[in-house]
This record gives sequence, structure tokens and C-alpha cells, in this order.
Amino acid sequence: MLKEERQERELVDRLVLKEPSAWKELYDAYAGNLSVVGSRYLREKEDVRDILQNSFIKMFHSMASFEFRGKGSLRAWMTQIMVHESLKHLKQQAKLDFTTDVAEVADFVSEEEPDLELFTQKELLGLIQSLPLGYRTVFNLYVFEQKSHKEIAMLLGIKESSSASQYHRAKQVLMDKLTELKTLKLDAT
Repeated sequence: MLKEERQERELVDRLVLKEPSAWKELYDAYAGNLSVVGSRYLREKEDVRDILQNSFIKMFHSMASFEFRGKGSLRAWMTQIMVHESLKHLKQQAKLDFTTDVAEVADFVSEEEPDLELFTQKELLGLIQSLPLGYRTVFNLYVFEQKSHKEIAMLLGIKESSSASQYHRAKQVLMDKLTELKTLKLDAT
């Protein structure tokens, strides 16, 4: 067993025993990354903080049922909880709407992939956050959580074709915004 994997396993064992120092260590190590995950779904910092807190509470209560499957499994489990708590929050706030709330986008999506290295992580996150909520939610689930359209449809209570449509529209809007941002950057130099 690799050193990192052994350390993660030992941390999980301490978490199951509800050691306060283990929970502080977990929070310190993962809160930042989980906040970024929440920020992909939620625009308001207060909402992200609330969901992060709710997620850690849920982790605390369900840690005994967590099954360690090797290095990275703890992070994946925590990310999944953060995503589900974010979606639950959006549904409770009745903010999740899958109508087209921007100008109708053409079905044609450019085949040319943008050079993402031209943009900072903050710029990319900002562009994702600027997407309409339905687009953003489906895009995040498909791209970052690697869910299929069938899984997304089940999670969100929508048709599989609606998931695919929302994803393609989100991708087109992002491509347009990336092109616009690239132009602005080139003009500034």
C-alpha cells in the first residue's frame, strides 16, 4: 500500500472513530476543493458555505457506512455528497428550471475546441457560473461528475433528451463566451 493511500486509510479509520482532530484535518484538507465544487452549482458564497457545512454534517453521520476503495475514494465520496447537497438546495429553493432562459441557441456546436490554456481557472469558473442554472447544472454533472444523460435525467427528474439538449446548449453558450473573452484578451494586448 502506498504511503498516501495508507495515510488516507488511517484518516478514514480515525474519522469513523469520530476523532475531532481527524475531522479538523479532513476539513482543512478538503473544504477548499469542495467549495469549488459547490461554486460550480451555486452562485452565492453564503449558499456554498451553507451547503459545505451541511455536507460535512452528512459526512459525519454517514462515515461509518463509507467504504474505502483506495486512494481518492474518500475525495470522490465527499464530492458526491457536496454535489447532491447542492442539487437538493437548488430543488428546495425551486431554482432549478430547465426552460431556455437565454436566447435560443443554434443546435450546431462548433467542432473546434477552444485552447483552455489561454484562460485562468477563475475565468473558466466565472463563465460556467454565468450559465443559466439548468444549463450549468447539467453541464457540471456531465463534465465534472461524469454522469451520463440517463443518470442526469434520473437525478433531476427530467427527460434524457432534455439533459442532452441542456448540455449542448450550455456547451455552445460557453464556446461563444470563450471566443468573446479570447477576443477581449487579444485586443487588450
